[in-house]
Amino acid sequence: MIDVLIIGGGAAGIMAAISAKKLGKNVLLIEKLSAIGAKLKATGGGRCNLTNRLDSATFMEHFGRNGRFMQEALRAFSYQDLTQFFQSIGVETHSPDGFRIFPTTHSSVTIIEALKKQLQNLGVEVMLGQTVLSISKAQHFTIHTTDTTLEAHNIVIATGGLGYPMLGASGDGHRWANALGHSITPLYPAMLPLHTQERWVANCKADTIPKATLRVALPKATKAKAKGDLIFTSKGIRGPVVLDFAREITPLLQTYDKVSIEINLTKGMNEEQIREHLKQTSHDTISQSVAKLLPQSLSLELLKLADIDATLHYKALEGAKRDRLIKILAWTPLTIISSDGFDKAMITRGGVSLKEIDPKTMQSKKNRGSLLRWRGD
Repeated sequence: MIDVLIIGGGAAGIMAAISAKKLGKNVLLIEKLSAIGAKLKATGGGRCNLTNRLDSATFMEHFGRNGRFMQEALRAFSYQDLTQFFQSIGVETHSPDGFRIFPTTHSSVTIIEALKKQLQNLGVEVMLGQTVLSISKAQHFTIHTTDTTLEAHNIVIATGGLGYPMLGASGDGHRWANALGHSITPLYPAMLPLHTQERWVANCKADTIPKATLRVALPKATKAKAKGDLIFTSKGIRGPVVLDFAREITPLLQTYDKVSIEINLTKGMNEEQIREHLKQTSHDTISQSVAKLLPQSLSLELLKLADIDATLHYKALEGAKRDRLIKILAWTPLTIISSDGFDKAMITRGGVSLKEIDPKTMQSKKNRGSLLRWRGD
């Protein structure tokens, strides 16, 4: 009989295995791929962005109304605790931008190898290439895999969501949790680029806009807002602020064919501040004036959007065109029509209902002895 059987050899499963073994438990870690830590290879573009330096309260705010669910977990294991853990297993970390924390090697291989070594040093048994087919519970848990049947006092489901199926995600954990009596909330792709109806964005794909503010321009979703760095692509928008904001957009795309958004690209300047800037630089052409606020390629596209001749001066513009340009510079309209779906989603919005999980222990309220690693919102 196994004390703790963990399903899923990603970051959560590995950390659970290490923690349980340190408590003196008999631990088995099962992974259906041929190696553990597959998704870690993609973290931070391969550089392995481990965590960030936000205080717990601010961090939870980024997860909306359900963010407070993480309070107990963050109290028990903060970002400082995480960096100390990695230091204890021989991995030095740093924060070159003062926010994100990486291994000093900037390589996910460093993290994966260190975690593998720690599992080996502790004597954690790892079974690779084993797909779990079903889980049932009577007096204890019975787990059927492709090759064997296992019994355990406790299980940890750490299979993650539906994002990046090529790295092993299949939604199995949701099915098992549901079979064990849990409610599953609607599932949506999150943390991924968004595609726009407007094609002019392709002409700005080299442009990165710092401190952009995004908001939804729909009557029933006016509170949805995010701020951060934005990058234009050949199909739409991406960047940290878009990855964060996507979790608000993908559910709306299920209801609406298109989702109208507005973006402040001028570091929070309002209409009056923009108007004053244009007046003060009226000796320049309007193109030169706007280019002092935004990259040249983006400036030209927004002038086209406002139907303005880039060679004119501000004073030569008709009043209506001045107003239209100022409104576009304050809140640039875009229309989101799609995303890459779960194929490119870093996380999943939705999953096991948080009402059915004890936030102090992450234990199932439906089945004592089972832990479900929370993903998404």
